[in-house]
Amino acid sequence: MGVSKKLLIEGEHEVLTVRTHVKALFVAFLVLVVAAAGGGFGAAVTDGALRTVVLVAAFVVILVWAVLPFLRWLTWTYTVTNRRLIEQKGLLTRTGRVIPLNRINDVSFEKHLSDRLLGCGTLIVHDASEQAGLRIHDVPRVEDVHRQLTSLVFAAHHPTMTSDEQI
Repeated sequence: MGVSKKLLIEGEHEVLTVRTHVKALFVAFLVLVVAAAGGGFGAAVTDGALRTVVLVAAFVVILVWAVLPFLRWLTWTYTVTNRRLIEQKGLLTRTGRVIPLNRINDVSFEKHLSDRLLGCGTLIVHDASEQAGLRIHDVPRVEDVHRQLTSLVFAAHHPTMTSDEQI
């Protein structure tokens, strides 16, 4: 689920689309398991109106602390095209941020020990604007994304150089 083709400019194509590492859903998964187990146990040991209350409470907990975080994670994407970096997020109201590649000044990444174990990291993009740099946390394969984005930014800043001259 990258960027919609209707949002691409003529001559623009998608290079890669990422969302945060699945580790962002760890707490939501734990809530799902505990609430489902607790709701199932509560429903088994109660009856009547109390059973209904237990099941409704478990359903609400699962919806708010497991399903909604999953949907937020699913709809929050970062897409790199040959011309720009696009952040899109939102369930009901979609918002986004677009940074043209020729406006990007610096691309760097950070990897903590837990990130190294899980194969992810934080990508930091600084652009020539008044806004703060874009920090993309928990990017899977952050070195690969960093390398691709850096190459595209270099090509945007030096469009006349051939690939041999860039090396």
